Amino acid sequence: MKVYVSVDMEGITGLADETHVNSSKLNYERGRKIMTEEANAVIEAAFEAGANEVVVNDSHSKMNNLLIENLHPDTQLITGDVKPYSMVQGLDGSFSGAVFTGYHARASKKGVMSHTMIFGVREIWINDVAVGELGFNAYVAGYHGVPVIMVAGDDQAAMEAEALIPNVTTAVVKETISRSVVKSLTPSKAQQLIKEKTALAIKNKEHVKPLTPPDRPLMAIEFANYGQAEWAALMPGTEHKENTTIVTFQARDILEAYRAMLVMTELAMRTTFC
Repeated sequence: MKVYVSVDMEGITGLADETHVNSSKLNYERGRKIMTEEANAVIEAAFEAGANEVVVNDSHSKMNNLLIENLHPDTQLITGDVKPYSMVQGLDGSFSGAVFTGYHARASKKGVMSHTMIFGVREIWINDVAVGELGFNAYVAGYHGVPVIMVAGDDQAAMEAEALIPNVTTAVVKETISRSVVKSLTPSKAQQLIKEKTALAIKNKEHVKPLTPPDRPLMAIEFANYGQAEWAALMPGTEHKENTTIVTFQARDILEAYRAMLVMTELAMRTTFC
């Protein structure tokens, strides 16, 4: 049994604001240490539950946050940037299940540090379904026939996961008070919870179906700023809806939609505000 683990940072225990997740800020080193410990909780539980291979993908920012020297020695780590499939790099049909840990709510929604990829995105739709990082990544997993069996993060991420993926197991390590204030478990308690929930998720994995993406999905991204939409619309195949900040892309499949999203958001970040 192979288990895939995507580890983001905003949903990690005790992390409440930018100072914990930005490598230039004062609390980042503390944050990445807790992040690594939380990844280990998933990994250890997966091996104890019968996995013979666990692949971990560092999925935050420049994707080089996890301290490999402190990870479980039998883990394989995908680290660094640029990754063609970003937060789901290395995920394919050989895995029995995927675990998303350290995840957060999508843009424009309540939740600690809620966003979708960049802070210039207000919303992303696949056909008529609004998705954040969690949902888009789950669709890619579903394309490969892999169910997302467990999601760990704040309470709002758990609610988002449960609405998208029937029978998914969730581990709530902190409750949202505001976008930069949480009521959190301690790391030791959170890691215990995550181990228990990971074991339960693997036991119940047959009851979770992959989130199957639509054929030929129409992706739409609503940006916060008109200039961001202009930049994103420079990518061939896009259409900028007149007098809006929405840019659409008709994809052949969800993998093309995902890579298009990466390009469009990277372009959008070139916008200046002067």
